[in-house]
Amino acid sequence: MKKARKRLPASGSQASVRRHEEQLPWKKQKLLDIHQALNSDPVDIETLRQAAVSKDGLLTNEIRRKVWPKLLSINVYNLPAKPSKDVREEHKDYRQVVLDVRRSTRRFPKGMHVDKREVLQEQLIDIILDVLRRNPQLHYYQGYHDIVVTFLLVVGERKTIAIMEKLSNHHLRDFMDPTMDSTKHILNYLMPILERLDRELHDFMIRSEVGTIFALSWLITWYGYVLSDFRHVLRLYDFFLASHPLMAIYFAAVIVLYRQKEVKSSECDMASVHHLLSQMPQDLPYEELIGQAQSLFISCPPSLLTQSAALKPRKIIAISTFTDFQKSTLRQRPDSVLRRQLQQRHENQLTLTLSTQPGGTNQLIKMAVWGLSATLGAAALAVVQTAMDWAPEFLSQLF
Repeated sequence: MKKARKRLPASGSQASVRRHEEQLPWKKQKLLDIHQALNSDPVDIETLRQAAVSKDGLLTNEIRRKVWPKLLSINVYNLPAKPSKDVREEHKDYRQVVLDVRRSTRRFPKGMHVDKREVLQEQLIDIILDVLRRNPQLHYYQGYHDIVVTFLLVVGERKTIAIMEKLSNHHLRDFMDPTMDSTKHILNYLMPILERLDRELHDFMIRSEVGTIFALSWLITWYGYVLSDFRHVLRLYDFFLASHPLMAIYFAAVIVLYRQKEVKSSECDMASVHHLLSQMPQDLPYEELIGQAQSLFISCPPSLLTQSAALKPRKIIAISTFTDFQKSTLRQRPDSVLRRQLQQRHENQLTLTLSTQPGGTNQLIKMAVWGLSATLGAAALAVVQTAMDWAPEFLSQLF
C-alpha cells in the first residue's frame, strides 16, 4: 500500500502567514488587521470600524492618530491651516469659550506642567473659534470644549480642527443648532428604549418625573465631562466614531439599565432619582456595556423608536445625513498613496513655475527652484521617514 503523499501548500509563504495568524494572540492579531486595513487600497474601513468597536477599541493613541481620521474620511495630507492670529477678534462666542476652557483644567492629565497645559488651552480656544468661524451655521454650546480637548490631547492641533469640523457637521450637528430643541429631541429617545427593555424601570422613572436632563452632559460631551479616567473616555470615543450618531443615547440607556436596581430602590421623586443618575460610577464594565449598546441598536433601531408617542416627528440632521457620510468613507486611499500624490503635486507645481518664467530671469528662477526643491525634498523625506518609523514600531508589537 502506497503511503499518501503530503500535499504541499501552493505557496509556502502564504501558508506560513496563515499559520502565524492562527497562532497570534488576539491583541497582536488585531494590530495586524488594523495595519492591513490601513494599507489596503481603498482603505478597508469596515475592518477599522470593527476594530474600534470591539474589545479594547483601537488599543493605543498611536493607532488612533492613524485610524480616527480614516473613520471620518479626513485626508491627513490636506489638513486645515493653523488658526490665524485674528481668529479671536470680535467673535461672539469668544468670552464663553474662554470661560469654559479656563475651567477645564481637570480634563488635562494629572502632573502635566502648567506651562504646557496653558499652551494647550490656548490652542483649544483657537481651534473652537476657528471651526465656528469657518462654519457660521454652527452654534457653540457649553460642553463642546470637552469633546475638542479629547482630540487635541491625542492627535494635535491641525488634525483636531479637521476632526471637529467633520463631527460638528455630522455626529454633533444637532447639538449646534441655535436652540436646544434638537438636543432635547435626541434625549427623548432614551425613555422609549427603556420602555421596550424594562417596563417597570420606565414606569418608575415616569412617576418620578425625573425626565432625561440627567443624561444631557453625557450626550453632548460624549461622556468626556463625567468620566475621570481618560482611558475610558478614549475607549468610548473609539466606539462612537465608528457608530451611528445616536449611539451615545443608546449607551446612556444601557447605563441606566445597568443601575436599574439602584434606581428602583431610591425614593420615587425627581430629586432623588436625578441625584442618583447624575452621579456617574467610574467603575462601569465598559466592554460589556458597549456590547449591549450595539445589540440594543440592532434590536431597537431609531426608525423603530420614532413610532413611540414620546417622540414627536422631527428631522435630525445627523440621522438624515448619516448614510451619505458612511458612503463617503468607503472611497479613501491609503496614506502612502496620498503622500505620493502630495509629492507629485509639489513637483508639478515647481515644473510649471519654471516653465512659465521669462528667459531673462530663467537662471535665477532655476536656482531658486533648485533650492526650494531641496527644501521640499527634505520635508517630504521627513514625512516619509515619520511614516516608516511608525511601521517598524507597529510591527514590533506583533512579534
